[in-house]
Parts: sequence; structure tokens; C-alpha cells
Amino acid sequence: MASGLIDSFSRPGGQVTGVFFDFPEFSKKWLELLKEAMPQLSSVAVLWDPATGRMQMKGVEIAGKELKVKLEIFEVSDLSSLDDAILTASGKGVDAILMLSSPVFGTNPERIAGLTIGARVPAVTLFPDFARAGGLMAYGVNPPNIFRQGAAIVAKVLRGAKPGEVPAELPTKFELVINLKTAKRLGIVFPTAILLRADEVIE
Repeated sequence: MASGLIDSFSRPGGQVTGVFFDFPEFSKKWLELLKEAMPQLSSVAVLWDPATGRMQMKGVEIAGKELKVKLEIFEVSDLSSLDDAILTASGKGVDAILMLSSPVFGTNPERIAGLTIGARVPAVTLFPDFARAGGLMAYGVNPPNIFRQGAAIVAKVLRGAKPGEVPAELPTKFELVINLKTAKRLGIVFPTAILLRADEVIE
């Protein structure tokens, strides 16, 4: 596949299999949600951890061209560079921040939500806890569901199957979490269509 980790979902090859959510259609969804919530959206800062590869970045770049949104790319490899990236993005006057998948963004949702709110920049990421901690919006996988799905694959390997012959899978459940408290603080009015699709709305 495009990430280079597996040959195909049906037959990964090598010694790798598992649950993958690094595919372009998923990555495009974040930018599409921002555009739907903010129709005048024209520029977005994308925070990207190079250690995670370029697959998600490619999906976002495709969506940026389709939606005519200018992307400002910031490399963030650790928490110490996260603060600077958010402050710099805010100083450039971007309309929103999009944080791609990385442990850097997933391990400290309260801090990151506080940074984006303090900078008064709407933000979206993969991790639902970001929105629950005060971030504007999150669209991504529910960790317990991923663990259960992955456990079934691990069980096949433990029973003797070769990893490269066990089909890799995509997540079966995604969550859209919206924080209306933060939206009001930022002057954003979510369309009813998004609110109806949300799995959780925090008021």
C-alpha cells in the first residue's frame, strides 16, 4: 500500500498485519469537516509528526487542493516544539489547525486543547479526548474499539497464522465529537447537518 508497510490488505506480506487507519480518504475527512463548519475557511496549519510517515499528509494535501484551502505545514516531533508550532500558526493568521495522527498529539489532550483555545484558533484532530478536553472538534477512532479489533488479529497469529497472511483491516467505527462550548467561544456556529452526524456533542 502507499505507506509501504504492507503489500495489500488481503495479503500484507512480510511480518506485518493489523488495523490501519492511515489511508487518504480518512485524512481528507478532517479538512472537509473544517470546511463544512467554517465555509469561509481559506488557510489551515497542518501539524505533522514526520515519524508517522507521509500517508496522512498526502490525503490532506489532496483535500486542500480540492477545497481550495491553503496549507501551512509545521513539523512537530515532540511536545517541546508543539507550543511553538501553535503560536507560530496563530501568528500567521491561519483560520484553523489540523493535527495529524501522532502520539505527540494524543498523549496530552488537555494541554493541547488549552493551547489552541488560548490562541483562539479552531482545531481538529484524530483523538476524541481532544474535543472532550476543550478542543473544537475530533474525528477518529475509538481506542477501545481498535484494541478489540486488533485483539482478534493477534489471536489468529497466536494460533499459528503467519502475520503476512492474516488480512489487515480498516477501523469499523469512527467517532465525531464536537465541543459547542468552544465553538461559542470562537464564534463558530455548527451547521445542523454536522451536529446530527456527531456521535457526541458537548454543550
